[in-house]
Amino acid sequence: MPDITYLSRHEWPYILLVCGILLFALYRYRPAERRNVALTILFLIGGLIGLSLGHLAEAHGMKQAAGILVELFTIILGLVVIRLFGLALFRLGLAALRIEPPRILEDVLVMVAYLVWGLVRLRYAGLDLSQLVTTSAVITAVLAFAMQDTLGNILSGIALQLDDSLELGQWVKLPDVSGKVLQIGWRSTLIETRNGETVVVPNAWLMKNSFQLVGKRFNGHPLVWRRWVWLEVSWDHPPARVLELMHMAIRDAHIDGVASEPPPHAVLMEMRDGIGRYALRYWLTDFLADDGTDSQVRAHLVAAMVRNGIPMAAPSHNVLMTKDNDKTAAQRQEVDLERRLTALAGVPLFADFTDEERRHLAVQLRFAPFECGDVISREGAVAHWLYILTVGEVDVWHDYDTPTADLLGHLKAGSFFGEMGLMLGAPRTATVVAASYVECYRLDRAGFEAILTARPSLADTLSRILAERMAENHLHSRDKLSTPASPPQAEVLERIRRFFGL
Repeated sequence: MPDITYLSRHEWPYILLVCGILLFALYRYRPAERRNVALTILFLIGGLIGLSLGHLAEAHGMKQAAGILVELFTIILGLVVIRLFGLALFRLGLAALRIEPPRILEDVLVMVAYLVWGLVRLRYAGLDLSQLVTTSAVITAVLAFAMQDTLGNILSGIALQLDDSLELGQWVKLPDVSGKVLQIGWRSTLIETRNGETVVVPNAWLMKNSFQLVGKRFNGHPLVWRRWVWLEVSWDHPPARVLELMHMAIRDAHIDGVASEPPPHAVLMEMRDGIGRYALRYWLTDFLADDGTDSQVRAHLVAAMVRNGIPMAAPSHNVLMTKDNDKTAAQRQEVDLERRLTALAGVPLFADFTDEERRHLAVQLRFAPFECGDVISREGAVAHWLYILTVGEVDVWHDYDTPTADLLGHLKAGSFFGEMGLMLGAPRTATVVAASYVECYRLDRAGFEAILTARPSLADTLSRILAERMAENHLHSRDKLSTPASPPQAEVLERIRRFFGL
């Protein structure tokens, strides 16, 4: 058996008892430190075995070897105990007090403690420390000159953490790169870009140059980052109208990553060469999805402009001077007309219309695209037009955008909605929201009125179809008590005649 009486004659039993308590506390209350706990226990056991071997050698007369082993493993055990006390102080004590000092401060204090412990052991070994300091001064000067860049990086790393210039997880922008801070080390800082690349930036460079911290905090909310999305429109279109459409397109879309507070804001930045340059400024909540969110915002803006008849401006140096010949233009118009006629064929309201009347309606149809999340028709609004859904799907809501919002139904391509507003001038009874990218044709009252005025007898057929549709809506209503019963066909007919002045 190894001779371990040395351990019982000194302070080691008390130190080991305290170490055991600290190791248990770290293991119990700091699960993230369990790997450090396991390594500390391993080194403690190794140090104790080493001390026992040293005293065993002393008992067998090998005094020189015993002295070397005892001193070596005493130093190792001292280093292990210092590290353990450092973990307990910073990971347990200060954490319990909700104090989070920079990790580099912990490393500095532990290294100073290591140095003091080493000097103490040298003093016990009989070395005159004054001679050591005198001798090492020259060596220190030479090393400092040779390692000035490395020392500069180390000191810069300490300064960055002590003055909170950078924090782990923070997004930063450098002249050539931007990303999230992964680690602030002694020599360098690691930054992970959106492309999955890790950039190693020397700490001294960060101290000598400027860099941007991305994101701003509003009243305790998470960090948000203001983004700019640009749009160019001909100045033939009133700026007030363009700005209103831009606001509405993003306000009603509910795009992931776009903060509701502060709200998005559209501004006219400049007018030049016949073009108005607009910017939609919004606050991004997910910094990793900057390009994707910008793309979604652009898509919503473009769709809003197109469905309201406002095309994107073409650069003045890229104006097309070619002209379609009559045959090409006629073919394109015919294909578009057939597509419109196909859409009209799926609407029961127009089943009794003649081919000529349907062709007249087809010419009056207006193309209206919507992005996913766009509000196509809002409950309570008065709008005298009908939508024919040709591409995509829409959701029908009651009390949309309220805590009591109720999903009433789901419409697919080939459906139509808004006929009550077109035929009766009635307010919208539900809110219709694009559930995907949607393409519609919109038929306004003006395009429909000419046919009905020319053939008033159509009102009889239309009133019957409308009365049947209103009865079907009432039948499928979830709240029949609060939903008024469908009126008889005669009342619907009278409302149509009154609305169109027949």
